[in-house]
Amino acid sequence: MSATTTAVAAESLPFEEFRNAPDADLNARIEAVRRELGPSLLILGHHYQQDEVIRFADLRGDSLKLSQLAAASTDCRSIVFCGVHFMAETADILSRDEVAVYLPDMTAGCSMADMADLDSVEAAWADLAEVIDVEDVTPVTYINSTAELKAFCGRHGGIVCTSSNARQVLDWAFARRKRALFFPDQHLGRNTARAMGIPLDQMTVWDPRRELGGNSPKAVEQSRVILWRGHCSVHQMFKPAHVAQFRERDPEVRVLVHPECSMEVVDAADVVGSTEFILKTIEQAPAGSSWAVGTELHLVNRLAAAHPDKKVQFLSPMVCMCSTMYRIDLPHLAWCLENLSRGTPANRVSVPEDVKRWGRESLRRMLELK
Repeated sequence: MSATTTAVAAESLPFEEFRNAPDADLNARIEAVRRELGPSLLILGHHYQQDEVIRFADLRGDSLKLSQLAAASTDCRSIVFCGVHFMAETADILSRDEVAVYLPDMTAGCSMADMADLDSVEAAWADLAEVIDVEDVTPVTYINSTAELKAFCGRHGGIVCTSSNARQVLDWAFARRKRALFFPDQHLGRNTARAMGIPLDQMTVWDPRRELGGNSPKAVEQSRVILWRGHCSVHQMFKPAHVAQFRERDPEVRVLVHPECSMEVVDAADVVGSTEFILKTIEQAPAGSSWAVGTELHLVNRLAAAHPDKKVQFLSPMVCMCSTMYRIDLPHLAWCLENLSRGTPANRVSVPEDVKRWGRESLRRMLELK
């Protein structure tokens, strides 16, 4: 988790009061706070959230879409983000100064974001400078990263990307410099670069635990894309064998996966795209069509329930849900909202001003892309 975090107020309500409360009681308490605070409260729900939590969301979407929508709100003074820590940070960076952002459970992190921290990236940058001219390297951080890494990109002429605009961002990067350092997800970077025609021998993987990232100086010098050794624990679970099994059972099935999946899974799939793309693809698919979807379990189950006229199935035989996102549950949401209501707010995510300024700069560069 990023150092740009917060504290629980000493006078806050004890969580034990909420831990074992019946769902019906928690639902009523959440609704009561929503009525009391009205439009000054905005609850954001990421697509991967549990159904019992996301039903209270005023807005649903992926992390960047939610932050943008929240920033556009002129009425809200408090944002409760039902997501993970880096999402709340992004909302704080983009929101007005008078808006406070809260995360119901501060342990709701992101394993991918945790795979690249500021110290490791700064050390890699210094090591790269011993071999190549880092003035000719654009740092590109996936939105699934800490505010500190977004600020690092801002300070070094870099940029943020999402799974839907990664190619556009890399085009922007290569129009300015020869190389890109892409972190923290190697799969999104590799899949995007390959789609742009960049060969694998011009990509190298940087392992922060090894000297020079585990590469020879020659490999670094020959690289155009330096991929951080990180991944999404959910999308890493999907395998080419899962695709083959579905095709064997149903020759008509269409396989739809997220670009955080491995290159081998992406190559085996029929369609690849971001979370929003996956939603639109299923929504627009003809009735009777059959889909195997490789992304987070709660989202796939919600799509299946929303589209009973189509056969929507989860690609993996194993349960692949975002375990850290799962930490946001009814007890934590009710606890967070009631503390906010009684004037003892807890779990505020507040990004320091210098980090916020440079993080906003890297996000601005992305948001200005056409």
